[in-house]
Amino acid sequence: MNLSPSIINTAESNNFSGTVLVKRENETIAEMSFGYANRSDQLKNNTQTRFGIASGCKIFTSIAICQLVEQGKLSFDTKLSQCLEVHFPNFDNEVTIHHLLTHTSGIPDYFDEEVMDDFEQLWIDNPMYRIRNLKEFLPLFKDQAMKFRTGERFHYNNAGYILLGLIVEQTSQQRFDEYVQEHIFDWAGMNGSGYFEFDAYPQNTALGYIEQNNGNWKTNIYSLPVKGGSDGGAFVTVNDMDKLWEALMNNHLLSKFYTEQLLTSHVHIENVDYYGYGVWIKQNAGGNVVKYHVLGYDPGVNFHSGFYPDKRMKVVVCSNKSSGAFDLLHAIEDEMKNLKD
Repeated sequence: MNLSPSIINTAESNNFSGTVLVKRENETIAEMSFGYANRSDQLKNNTQTRFGIASGCKIFTSIAICQLVEQGKLSFDTKLSQCLEVHFPNFDNEVTIHHLLTHTSGIPDYFDEEVMDDFEQLWIDNPMYRIRNLKEFLPLFKDQAMKFRTGERFHYNNAGYILLGLIVEQTSQQRFDEYVQEHIFDWAGMNGSGYFEFDAYPQNTALGYIEQNNGNWKTNIYSLPVKGGSDGGAFVTVNDMDKLWEALMNNHLLSKFYTEQLLTSHVHIENVDYYGYGVWIKQNAGGNVVKYHVLGYDPGVNFHSGFYPDKRMKVVVCSNKSSGAFDLLHAIEDEMKNLKD
């Protein structure tokens, strides 16, 4: 089935490039692709195209941590100093896994959105082509001072999720991407997903495009680490993301208790949303959950995906441009309001 004319108009007016999937239970309501995975060769995006999802994959890291907690190998109260053999000379000794999961640790970030607005600036002194594993992120932040006292407030923090990935590696004795592949992607049937290197893309992977002021385009290969990690950078297809929601919500990746822990509103961000473990949570005035959602923004990457419990609907919007996914998701949500629960 195709998208409605109003949603297609939104996509066209935004010059959207990517793929959209809307499902209710197991019924596909709409699935449609726009634009090019490779502009030079005019290769179009399709429903099996793999897209980068930036920070949208923090939910994979949170699931991995919750799996290890469920196995008794960690706890949410485990302190960073107890589960990672790395010395952080200026970090608060009270930082726990819970603080890292909820962005309340107060540790410094390697890309601080409060003081930086151009991700490419980060790689001037730290070439992105050298970063192919999690340990190579550590020099970017491990010796810096705390940003605020642990637990004081929410501050979105990519470095915290790098540390969570390192904890997964040390606890499981597997490389982070291998752990996620085996215990999440394979288990959920996400056969098209993975942590791919920019210089070794598999077939049907969308290049990320950044629009220039003169109307020309360039790819994002010099804007991001050559391989993504536990804070962001995995690639998925829209159908694989649907499978992730199905596996998570049906307790196939975690027991019911730990699924609920992941989906609990642990932190309230005023005028924004609530945050669980690696997932944003939108509630109505009565406190009922309207949407669980994940999102990602990087140069040449734009991703939004939500699960709507009352309607049992899932929406996945993957784009290989820097913007457009949010407007398309919003247009889809406007039409969803007319559907009966």
